[in-house]
Amino acid sequence: MRKDFSHLPGEHIITWLLRCWDNGASSLELEGREAKQLGSLSREGGTDKAIGKKAQALSLWRRLLSSVRERYPFSEDDVCRPGKWTTMEKGIQYLRELTVWEMVYYDPDNAQLPTDPDEVQCTQPMWRKFVRSAPSSYANSLAVSDWKSEEVPTVDEVAGRLWQYEESLSSSLVSAVEKLSQDVWQLRGYILLPTCTDPYFSC
Repeated sequence: MRKDFSHLPGEHIITWLLRCWDNGASSLELEGREAKQLGSLSREGGTDKAIGKKAQALSLWRRLLSSVRERYPFSEDDVCRPGKWTTMEKGIQYLRELTVWEMVYYDPDNAQLPTDPDEVQCTQPMWRKFVRSAPSSYANSLAVSDWKSEEVPTVDEVAGRLWQYEESLSSSLVSAVEKLSQDVWQLRGYILLPTCTDPYFSC
């Protein structure tokens, strides 16, 4: 179990949290003493201590979020990795990481808030961060994408739209390549075939 939830060397802390969610941290209920027996999961003494701080039974996911919040008490301590993503898969991963960072500062006693990162609403600030991290091949198109404030989609819905957009780009690219290939073959045929006006060939 430790290997599924241990913070890997060099792994970004938000990437680690998201991986823990994907590995089922929300379905693992632990009392404080049981959480302490897991040893060092985060590779940070203060964070590990906070994971086992509360005695009552809590999901490992909730313990991880609260421990990171204790380590980074201000949401302005933006620890989400900088730089631009290079593929849509990595872009959606980054969007989900932005969501996890939002969840770190959720009120843990508010039962109405989602516990699943994919069910969190993709707010405009999150979307702007995502667009700013996009490579130039995506940025212009994504920048004009928007939605009404009363129709804020979930992260999962946004991810679905992004995959559709990626598929449309791929289809357009394939069509363009096929057309270019046909044009090249037609051009080659035009260049190589002799004409009746050529004195060296008989028609």
